[in-house]
Amino acid sequence: MDLKTFYTEASAALRHIDEVLGDLEHDLLDVNLAGDVLTLAFEDGAKFVINAHSAAEQIWMAAGTTAWHFDYVGERNQWIASKTNEELMTTVARVVGAKLGEAVEL
Repeated sequence: MDLKTFYTEASAALRHIDEVLGDLEHDLLDVNLAGDVLTLAFEDGAKFVINAHSAAEQIWMAAGTTAWHFDYVGERNQWIASKTNEELMTTVARVVGAKLGEAVEL
């Protein structure tokens, strides 16, 4: 993938997560997108970080003690973690929902 495509797809994914989670206006969650880094800060002090890592052409996510590296799969129009085959949006929804104690959809 060329760098322009990476930035286009990664930015779209981060903006989507930012918009959907931000629209929740949940008291326990603060969502902040700054450049290519999306920080999800929870009331208990925990932070999940999702960022576009241009050198690897991946989206990286750290949530608690777990980390994922997602590669863009153009045929599926999805970001997939090669080690676990998890999809970015599904994974974010699952871990954020578990943290908030309620179902989240992205």
